[in-house]
Amino acid sequence: MPKISGETVLLIPQVDGAADAFGEPTKTDGTPISVENVLISPVTSSEVLDTLNLSGRKAVCQLAIPKGDSHEWEDQAVEFWGHRWRSVGFVIQSMDHLTPLSWNKKVMVERYD
Repeated sequence: MPKISGETVLLIPQVDGAADAFGEPTKTDGTPISVENVLISPVTSSEVLDTLNLSGRKAVCQLAIPKGDSHEWEDQAVEFWGHRWRSVGFVIQSMDHLTPLSWNKKVMVERYD
C-alpha cells in the first residue's frame, strides 16, 4: 500500500513593519519557512461560496498541516505550485490522539499573486 505524503510549501510570516500615516503598523514579509508534508486539495463549491459570503475572499485550496507543526497559519502568505497564496479564515485543528493520519490542522487559502 502506498504511503500518503504531502508537498513542501513555503510559509511566509507577516511581521509588523514601520507605522503608516495613521500610526498603524504595516505588514511586511518575514523570513520564509519551509514546511514539509503539507497536503493540498481543492475546496468544494459550497466551501468557496461559504468563505466568499462570510469573508469576501475566495478560497481555492485547503492545506492539511502535519501534526507537531507550531507555526502561525492565520492570515499568512504561502507559496506552492509556483504561486503565492494567502490563508483565509481560522485554522481548524483536531486532537492528535484522535486523528489517525499525520495531519491534524487545516486552513483554506486564496490565490494571491
